[in-house]
Amino acid sequence: MYKVLYRKYRPRFFKDVVGQPQVTVTLQNELMRGRVAHAYLFTGSRGTGKTTCAKILSRAVNCLDPQEGDPCGVCEVCKGLEEGSILDVVEIDAASNNGVDNIRGLIEEANFTPTTARYRVYIIDEVHMLSASAFNALLKTLEEPPAHVIFILATTEVHKLLPTILSRCQRFDFHRIDPQAMASRVQQVAQLEGAQCEEDAALLIARIADGALRDALSLLDQCLGRGRQVTVEMVNQTAGVAAQGYLTALAQAVADGDAAAALETLDQLHRESKDMARLCEEMAEYFRSLMLFKTMKDPSALLTLPPTQLDALEQQAYTMSLPAILHGMDALEEALHKMRYANQRTQLEMAFVRLCTPELDASPAALVRRLERLESGLPPRPLPAAGGHDRPEAPPGPLGAESPRPEPEVFERAPASPPPPKAAQEKAKAPAPQPKPPQPPVDIEALSASAQRFRQWPEILQVIRGSTKSVAMAFDESAAFVNGDYLLIQAPEFAFELLKKPEQRQRMREAVFQVTGRAYKLGPYRLPSAKGQEADPLDDLLTRAGEAGIPAQME
Repeated sequence: MYKVLYRKYRPRFFKDVVGQPQVTVTLQNELMRGRVAHAYLFTGSRGTGKTTCAKILSRAVNCLDPQEGDPCGVCEVCKGLEEGSILDVVEIDAASNNGVDNIRGLIEEANFTPTTARYRVYIIDEVHMLSASAFNALLKTLEEPPAHVIFILATTEVHKLLPTILSRCQRFDFHRIDPQAMASRVQQVAQLEGAQCEEDAALLIARIADGALRDALSLLDQCLGRGRQVTVEMVNQTAGVAAQGYLTALAQAVADGDAAAALETLDQLHRESKDMARLCEEMAEYFRSLMLFKTMKDPSALLTLPPTQLDALEQQAYTMSLPAILHGMDALEEALHKMRYANQRTQLEMAFVRLCTPELDASPAALVRRLERLESGLPPRPLPAAGGHDRPEAPPGPLGAESPRPEPEVFERAPASPPPPKAAQEKAKAPAPQPKPPQPPVDIEALSASAQRFRQWPEILQVIRGSTKSVAMAFDESAAFVNGDYLLIQAPEFAFELLKKPEQRQRMREAVFQVTGRAYKLGPYRLPSAKGQEADPLDDLLTRAGEAGIPAQME
């Protein structure tokens, strides 16, 4: 008969248990020193090794030749316990044997000495399912059991146990297994089965399993039933989860305020038979990842994702504000709760419409988004018009106001205007001012060579998109680099043509200040050009600007 993977590769020794050194090392040390307690309590989430460690402990205390706290696995007692021919180790499912009569029978049986082994061991799984009267019947025996009896209690909900039970046991907490360790174990098992599992696929299995190695091996078992080469696409199809591209598209629809695009993506996923409740959970987890990137310097240790997906998440996080991300998490959690009592697809669609148009949502998180938009000087998002995509262009808001202090820019040469006649006469009578020493020209090539990539640039473009889509579209494929007080922009020539207009330059300056809180000096990004290449038209513009005494940056 076929044996499933999590049973076939269940660890037989403490050294083989994955991700629980705080439990296995302590138990091994106690066994080597002969400090065997009469009652143990193993607690933790599902699939983390509680029952496995209980079985290993039951063999270790009875082994005729223990090896550094581990059972030898070759003596008669070890083989008999593994084969089930020795009945001195009893496993009880408290979910189906939770009555007081079951516990009374166990207590009467515990008075008899073991037939073959040294100890009679009782493993009570899901002990929190025992009734109150069963707990009370067990108390006295658990406190002072016979010398030949050991109790091992296992539970996933330790808060349901009575304090009197907790005080009588040695407690060991099992942690969720580290995703990297779990992915390595998944790949190892796949190789033992004569199959191959991609690294990204193993990480995805670990993320779906959520710290439970048993769930990870069960999912791997299903994937191996489809083929011997486990890929990310196979894991997505087997687990019924949405691909990363769909999650990114839905989040981007929220960032762009495009409810129609979000509804189209949801419809496509629904036609592919994706479970809407599961999709809602995945989107909530996706927004959590965005929140971590928005608030932490390096959240990669908290996310079980391959490097390519981490980079994509980081770039998208810069295009969204933190209030929008938190609003997404709140709305999705509320939708997940309502899905239990209503149509799942409709609830998820309503949640995304509200996320794309916070003016339709009266929740506190939506109000925070609207206030944040008003405080930043952006116009409110217009409500969706009939036809969905035909949204009117947002009128220019305060970002379109020209700066009261005219400043020379590297992207244009300001024409000189003659002074009024009266001012000219007064100026002729006044003593001639001393000429200011010429400012040394800024070496743009030297700044560009040592500049570092400016990761907040997508967020700046998102702010500009709220006031003028033409400039944002011109800089869509652009990048920015920072060097001290200089922000250098790498973009096509036609994008710089737009910045010759004073109102567009002002929008750019205010968007940079809104996102960064700093007033950077702006300029073009240009690496040293190779000899023999055709001169860049922008170089000639910069040269002429330098001859006219215009500094080579935007202040």
